[in-house]
Amino acid sequence: MQIAKILKADKVLTTRAHYAKQKGKSLPDNPYSWNESTIVAVLERMDYCGHTVNFKSYSKSHKLKKRIPTTKEQQAIFRNTHEAIVEEAVFERVQELRANKRRPTKAERQGMFSGLVFCADCGSKLHFATCKSFDGSQDNYRCARYKSNTGDCTAHFIREEVLRKIVLNRIFAVTAMFYEDITAFMELIQKQRFDEAEKDMKRKQREVRQARKRIAELDRIFKRIYEDDINGTISHERFLKLSAEYETEQKELTEKVNAEQQEVDTYEQNKSDFDSFAAIIRKYVGITELTPTIVNEFIKKIVVHAPEKIDGKRFQKVDIIFNFVGEIHLPTDPQTEQKKANKQEKTA
Repeated sequence: MQIAKILKADKVLTTRAHYAKQKGKSLPDNPYSWNESTIVAVLERMDYCGHTVNFKSYSKSHKLKKRIPTTKEQQAIFRNTHEAIVEEAVFERVQELRANKRRPTKAERQGMFSGLVFCADCGSKLHFATCKSFDGSQDNYRCARYKSNTGDCTAHFIREEVLRKIVLNRIFAVTAMFYEDITAFMELIQKQRFDEAEKDMKRKQREVRQARKRIAELDRIFKRIYEDDINGTISHERFLKLSAEYETEQKELTEKVNAEQQEVDTYEQNKSDFDSFAAIIRKYVGITELTPTIVNEFIKKIVVHAPEKIDGKRFQKVDIIFNFVGEIHLPTDPQTEQKKANKQEKTA
């Protein structure tokens, strides 16, 4: 709806009005009145990535005009059939952001990192907490499962002001290393992200092969017990019980294969994503402050750990996962910026 309001204020023609203008037809009464559902349809349209998506809907009968949307699994995607107007990485990022919708609070402030911050212990999101009496420096994020010490998790609390400094310092450090020695930076990304994941991916590939082998074996077993049922070698009740067990196992294996194969495919795709991350760095070189756009382009996820006291001082570990390349461990102490920021939080 916010996008719709912006388009209306900028007097951008709606899709219907644009089509009418192209065809030389009269424009609708409200040519700039964008609808929220139209914006959603545009943001979710994979065709803009250069792919053709078929079987998006179906009808139960030729007598019924109503079309029923299909699931993504039922759709057929033919890749690279025409020129793309949106990069696929941007499209995927938009889908991730839409899955974590951000709504303005009653204080009319919106957390810059809302939907991106997660608890290191329970995995829940850290909710943005503010109120009208806060001056901004008190805005913070806290674990959704903490609930004022009545939940089942501890208070993973961090001020937005502190988190903003941590993220900005981290982006500066990564950008500086990129420009100082791009070759060393590429080698660091390769070693930390891909070499560490290589063993895990090989294990998943082995599991996928074994699962597929078991699925094929279950097909043969099912065929044998079906023949035994027809011949009377086993009772029909026994056949029904065995077939139900085998079908359940096969279904679970199929779901596992699909999930792990997707991870393997994603891993292979990520190996070629360094150029995309480099483009983001070049795009925002010399930034002095964070904006929601910069955060969304750089950051995929932020993981906040529970605070701990070391020599009477409060420290808190924050993991920053970047888009395309994941978490980056620089040769220097990875927690330097975090410690400085948290010292400031303590004095505040």
